[in-house]
Amino acid sequence: MKKKVLFFTNGLYGGGAEQILLTLLTHIDYTLFNITLYSLTKDDVTKEYPEQIHYNYIFHPISDQDNCWRRITKKIINKFKHLIYHHFSAKLFYALFVKGNYDTEVAFIEGYATRIVSGSNNKRSKKIAWVHTDLKNNHWTTIAYRSCQEEQESYQQFDEVTSVSLDVKTSFDLLFSHPNSTVTYNPIDENKIKLLADKSINPICWLEQGLIMVTMGRLVPQKGYDRLLPIIKRLKDEGFRFSLNILGEGTDREKLEQYIKQHHLETCVRLSGFHTNPYPYLAKADLFVCSSRAEGYSTVITEALILGLPIITTRCAGMQELLGENGEFGLIVDNNGTSLYEGLKTLLSSNTCLMHYKQKSQEKGRQFALKNLEQKVYEKL
Repeated sequence: MKKKVLFFTNGLYGGGAEQILLTLLTHIDYTLFNITLYSLTKDDVTKEYPEQIHYNYIFHPISDQDNCWRRITKKIINKFKHLIYHHFSAKLFYALFVKGNYDTEVAFIEGYATRIVSGSNNKRSKKIAWVHTDLKNNHWTTIAYRSCQEEQESYQQFDEVTSVSLDVKTSFDLLFSHPNSTVTYNPIDENKIKLLADKSINPICWLEQGLIMVTMGRLVPQKGYDRLLPIIKRLKDEGFRFSLNILGEGTDREKLEQYIKQHHLETCVRLSGFHTNPYPYLAKADLFVCSSRAEGYSTVITEALILGLPIITTRCAGMQELLGENGEFGLIVDNNGTSLYEGLKTLLSSNTCLMHYKQKSQEKGRQFALKNLEQKVYEKL
């Protein structure tokens, strides 16, 4: 008999955790598992997810195609659900809005998904919470709970809390006490990445001059693009010739656009937007830059390694596990603007150094094995 498994996530697309979930559910053995996938708001699950998945959602999206009454109805329903979520227990919310009976229930990302699954009234199901970020340095999840105590109590409802790196686990353990705190590294489909990297790009979204740098992530403070752009300006003023392409969308776009325009960086910086297939863009670059203030176990760093890109990154959770304790497979700099500037200047000044990290990246990229990592996930379910 197939095992019935619920995966609950905040959203289906847009970030590293969502990409990992897509990889996992694309390759899972559907002869063994009956999968139900819940997200907070409705998304187009048919776009990339396998057809065997049973999909559901909590909040209704409001579309331009909705007539007046339909919009009003959706707003009323969503408002009611928000009120229940923010003013009542997770158990009540789960009982009202999550349907089905499962053998295993997985909150695949911290925050809202974890709080909702913690309210499951199914005492026989195995419950697993996934943690994808360094909660000590990026404790964004407080907005999903009514108090810190509620967040602590929420995690106690799970049989296992698994983090995507040792650093993420260490941070989690400092904040929360759980008797079964583990590490599960992200499954990465290296063959799919290499296949998609051969596709063509949209030249409107891409700058090519000098050394081509690329970075990818949501345009939010956590990713550190607000401190990367002043570094780019400084390097440009010093006479270095390069281009920086930033793949992603987010709330900081307007602020970043203003900075680029104000400091006349249009000729060397491009906000390239979100791409469902970013891999051809990564493959065309000479250097991958990570300016993040906090990470968990960076999916895009893993993807850059698979594509053999030299990497420079700020020191945050998971980087030493990916790039070596002493940065053998990529240049790890201290997590501040000055160190990132000095590291970038070194790579722009020395082609020998750049080629060294390209060779080491290619070496490390050959070590990822999807099959072995997915088997570990199967064992948990």
